[in-house]
Amino acid sequence: MSDPIIAVDHVTRSVTDSTGTLTILYDIDFSLQRRESTAIVGASGSGKSTLLAIIAGLDHPSSGTVRIDGEDVFALNEDERAGLRARKLGFVFQSFQLLSHLSALENVMLPLELLGRSDARDRAAAVLQRVGLGERLKHYPRTLSGGEQQRVALARAFVVEPAVLLADEPTGSLDHATGERVMSLMFDLNREHGTTLVLVTHDRAIAARCDRQLLIEAGRLVTAG
Repeated sequence: MSDPIIAVDHVTRSVTDSTGTLTILYDIDFSLQRRESTAIVGASGSGKSTLLAIIAGLDHPSSGTVRIDGEDVFALNEDERAGLRARKLGFVFQSFQLLSHLSALENVMLPLELLGRSDARDRAAAVLQRVGLGERLKHYPRTLSGGEQQRVALARAFVVEPAVLLADEPTGSLDHATGERVMSLMFDLNREHGTTLVLVTHDRAIAARCDRQLLIEAGRLVTAG
């Protein structure tokens, strides 16, 4: 078996305030292979989103570490972690996180421009066409439906052809039918690009479409099948 694309090595996350110490994650340990799709499932407050943030290097573990494509995320400084995210990771959020002052095309161009890609406009337009928004390139987020905004977010995530796509409740703010269409598109793009998908979801039907499910209960990994 090849080296894992993601290796989470005995990660614990605790926070301390005037009331004492709260442990959010306890000794989480697993690895994911390239092209694998994995759902992180569990009740609200179980630590799913915290785990996703640590995988992305957006939050720090209290102990343990994470490796992305062999790189120790927390051996890097903040600028180096940002560079790693730009090169290797794509993100899709429940709240879309589009920039309101940029058009759909400009939102998707942005990560390519940050990487210095000279083909940013053509590449962004092609991916928006792929997600069915070829006629909406000049539209701003406020003029797009929730489903259209999430498709722009998908295009932005996939346009750099990331090794890993991290998605945090990507259909949580969409109605069921729109959510189904967005998820089908996400899985189609995942297969086409050979991306490793890590998906936080409450929806067991969505989780069942993934290759693996990681069940988190009260901060502990109880199922890694």
